[in-house]
Amino acid sequence: MSKIVTLSEAASIALHAMVLITRSTEKLNVGQIAESIDSSKHHVAKVMQRLAKENFVASNRGPSGGFVLKMKPEDITLLEIYESIEGKVHIQNCPGDKLNCPFGGCLLGDLSNSMTKEFKKYMESKTLQDYVY
Repeated sequence: MSKIVTLSEAASIALHAMVLITRSTEKLNVGQIAESIDSSKHHVAKVMQRLAKENFVASNRGPSGGFVLKMKPEDITLLEIYESIEGKVHIQNCPGDKLNCPFGGCLLGDLSNSMTKEFKKYMESKTLQDYVY
């Protein structure tokens, strides 16, 4: 079945891992994160390396190691996490990234533009603090 909106596995791992780390009172390691979100340890490790490189998390090795946030949860938006994995979200008019439409106008109207704007607005409006219970 086709999906209209998709989220890459890497972006999904990043978002879910950051919420798990935010909610945890202890450091979480790759194995714990992978098990919690039912994902590959190798893929989680790769994503966590990227998040550490982008200064969202700090990591410690060893038996008592794991990941902790480097910033306050209210200072990290979902958009920042998403863009650290996928790159900047650009508002586009053509879902196929074409400069010229052979039909003179997109068959989907402004759907691509409005969906991208709505996605970006939502992701900007949510911080990790919104997911702490």
